[in-house]
Amino acid sequence: MPDGGVALIIPALDEEAAIPAVLRAVPHGLVDDLVVVDNGSADRTAAVARAAGARVVSEPRRGYGAACWAGVEALGPEIGVVAFLDGDGSQDPGELPRILSPLRARTADLVLGARTFPRGSGHPWHAVLGTRAVAFVLRWRFGVRLRDIGPFRAIRRDALLALELSDRGSGWPVEMVARAARQGLRIAEVDVTQRPRLAGRSKVAGRLGASLHAGWRFARVALRECR
Repeated sequence: MPDGGVALIIPALDEEAAIPAVLRAVPHGLVDDLVVVDNGSADRTAAVARAAGARVVSEPRRGYGAACWAGVEALGPEIGVVAFLDGDGSQDPGELPRILSPLRARTADLVLGARTFPRGSGHPWHAVLGTRAVAFVLRWRFGVRLRDIGPFRAIRRDALLALELSDRGSGWPVEMVARAARQGLRIAEVDVTQRPRLAGRSKVAGRLGASLHAGWRFARVALRECR
């Protein structure tokens, strides 16, 4: 493992019902800083996350990238690895050791959780096709063999800061992977489970219009970074 501790950043928007179970499932003793970034929730996400033992950071500016970056900026100097996980329960925090394993072995700088989408996973087909199409573009441009551009991931903190990410919206995950590939970072994929969200409705995948918009942002960022 790179020097320093491990931080897990969980961006959350109106996840009051889901976030307690997500936090309880984080393996005990594995994470040195457990951060929930409240991205302008209208419900009690921040309060229930704090009651469940997380450190809560507020980022009222909407945007997935804005929330993730606010979490990064709030980290102390002792953190050497940063992991990211959605707050809706659609990924299993118990699989965090699997995500961290290539970093522990020093065989990767960025590790992506590659999701499978079994029937009943709750992830619509148009969202699956969108992420796989972007993975294909990055594989074609940079020669990196990718199957998915999922939210469950971990990266060396120094490598993350060197990427100088600028997207603060839904294109942030793609920008991270594209810039890592362009800079020659070692990127690994590990299989992770995709589950139905624990409560509520997805702000992106659950709505066709929002999903198409996010897909367009993914594609636009990928094409921009591939130039």
